[in-house]
Formats: sequence, C-alpha cells, structure tokens
Amino acid sequence: MAKMNIKTGDKVCIIAGKDKNKTGKVLACDPKSNKIKVEGVNVVHRHTKPRAVGQAGGIISNEQPFNACKAIVVCPKCGAKTRVARRRIADGTGVRLCKKCGEEL
Repeated sequence: MAKMNIKTGDKVCIIAGKDKNKTGKVLACDPKSNKIKVEGVNVVHRHTKPRAVGQAGGIISNEQPFNACKAIVVCPKCGAKTRVARRRIADGTGVRLCKKCGEEL
C-alpha cells in the first residue's frame, strides 16, 4: 500500500472525470482504499421516503468518495497545482513540500 500524498484539509483540484477542474477542501481520506471525499465534488442525490413517524422524506445530497489519483494538491502559498515532495527534517519527522515553490504544505 503506497502512502497517500493528499491529507484531510488540503485544497485539491480534480484532474479527471465529470467534475474536472473543480477545486475543494478534502473532507475525508481513506488510505486503505485510496479514496478521498471532497466538498462539492462527486455529489449524488438520494430520494428517500419517510420511514418513521415525524421523519421527513425528500432529496438528500451528499459527496461520495472517489479515487485519489483523480485529484492533485493545490499549494496554499503559490496557488499552483503541484505534486508533493517529501523531506526528512532534523528530528526525524517528515514534511510535505510543494514541487513548484518548495514551501511546506
């Protein structure tokens, strides 16, 4: 299982599929299945019937997860769509860097 370059809270741009060129914030990541959920992207509508007394029916919209390879990180500093570089720092932890400007993500 490869390490995901996209984390929860990142701003991403969609590079393939029906929502191509849309941007949004990552709401959830699942590294095991390599899927992400982005706000305003891959929205599906579910028509629901009221099941209990007092429950309202209607059309419910929510985002569905999709494959992380269809999204690319947008750098918060330079605003460019970029790949992610990794570098170890002195205390042994790693940081993610923008390939375009070199700033930390």
